[in-house]
Amino acid sequence: MQIIKNPLSTEKSIRLMESQNTLIFEVDKNSTKDSIKAAIEDFFKAKVVKVGTKIGPDAKKRAYVKFSNETPAIDIATKLGLI
Repeated sequence: MQIIKNPLSTEKSIRLMESQNTLIFEVDKNSTKDSIKAAIEDFFKAKVVKVGTKIGPDAKKRAYVKFSNETPAIDIATKLGLI
């Protein structure tokens, strides 16, 4: 099972990245916050402070991943090609 499907590049996600060091990912509906955190830390080799999840009106689950200060979200977004 693939936990992380893809990162989201929206106006809101760019704002969150700049102001709160947070990225938004579309994730598998059955994934837990702990499994999302482990997958992100393993894949990006970055320290995650907090994971919040939300299921949108389109029935897709999104994870709001806040990175620690030593790992700027903008660096990860650049690696992903979001900006």
